[in-house]
Amino acid sequence: MLRFTPKKIQAVLKLARLMPGLFFIIVILLPFFAEAHVPSSLQISGDTIITKEKIDTSNKVENKVIDEVIESKKPVKKDQVAYLSKVTQYGFKDLFKNYSYNSAIPYSSQVNPHAETYMQDYLQAHQGYLLKLRQTGLPYFNLIDGILVKYGLPQELKYLAVIESDLKTTALSPKGARGPWQFMPYTAKDYGLVVNQNEDERVDYYKSTNAAAKYLLSLYKTFKDWLLVIAAYNGGEGRVASAIKKSGSHNFWDLQYDLPEESRNHVKKFIATHYIMETGNTDGNVGNSNFNYSNLSSTDSSLITAHLTAAEKLNVDSMQVSGRYNAEVIAKNVSMEMADFAHYNPGFDNVLATGANYILQLPSEKMAEFKAKKYTILDESVNQLLGSVVKDSKTTVQSKK
Repeated sequence: MLRFTPKKIQAVLKLARLMPGLFFIIVILLPFFAEAHVPSSLQISGDTIITKEKIDTSNKVENKVIDEVIESKKPVKKDQVAYLSKVTQYGFKDLFKNYSYNSAIPYSSQVNPHAETYMQDYLQAHQGYLLKLRQTGLPYFNLIDGILVKYGLPQELKYLAVIESDLKTTALSPKGARGPWQFMPYTAKDYGLVVNQNEDERVDYYKSTNAAAKYLLSLYKTFKDWLLVIAAYNGGEGRVASAIKKSGSHNFWDLQYDLPEESRNHVKKFIATHYIMETGNTDGNVGNSNFNYSNLSSTDSSLITAHLTAAEKLNVDSMQVSGRYNAEVIAKNVSMEMADFAHYNPGFDNVLATGANYILQLPSEKMAEFKAKKYTILDESVNQLLGSVVKDSKTTVQSKK
């Protein structure tokens, strides 16, 4: 096809005026031969240029990265994580004024005013249980945080597992949804989980959380808003899409009453759960709140909460362990300094001594070593414990003589 620039078009029109008989023919045929010349950028002011290509392709780039992450069976690339962490933070724009929660700032100064009254009744009904879960759920929150950050997802999303299952792997709905993330069998299989008569990976915390991260990314690709994603996680994409069409808005507060009541309440539960977990308040007085859940534990938070850097979180694997594992024995077998092991797993021996489970965290290469040697490590740990008991008993007997 011929390409006519503005100068060429002016020349043709000048020729047409000189030859009137051709003018009508040229006017009729010109659109078929000429491509309109549209600049690739529009000058808005002396300093502002909006580039057409950037406007048209921004979501395409974002969606392409999301698709690659979802389809890949390999760890997410660091540049993809960095990119996604920037774009997905805006998904809470209708909940927080600055897009994400900041524990150093009072809750009321950053949360959308709609949310303050929205969660009152749920807070009153469930505050006691949520406060208890706020303490007992710390190991699970740490595990989920470590996985969400690998996908560039906001860590607030961990509270979705609270309202889905109370963080329980044994949770089973009447419709057949199972595990901490309440996957239906077909959705679980779509995101790489094995579900059959012999095995059900929906109850595997690590694998199901990775699958949930991919599913959440898929929903975010569609709705670009985390409150709508939470509603869709509960009621399905179709119902949220229908509410958007009916209301003419993508803002949750505008379309909430076009959603099914259950999906609308799911968002309410999420907001209330986030509020209690982050602040510790139960009276709904958000003006008093500047508390971060990670600063609390049943004893001393510094003993059970690992404070990892962003770089460390990108290269950490987690695994739930129980029994009589010993921190010193693990560190020796995976060639780590005790200080480094304690940095990743504070209070390891103290927690296991109570009979509780512990979410072990190690750099990826060290976790591979641990998995390869875990039975040997456990055997050595038990022998060391028995040796310590025998030594202590001899000391006690000698002191009585």
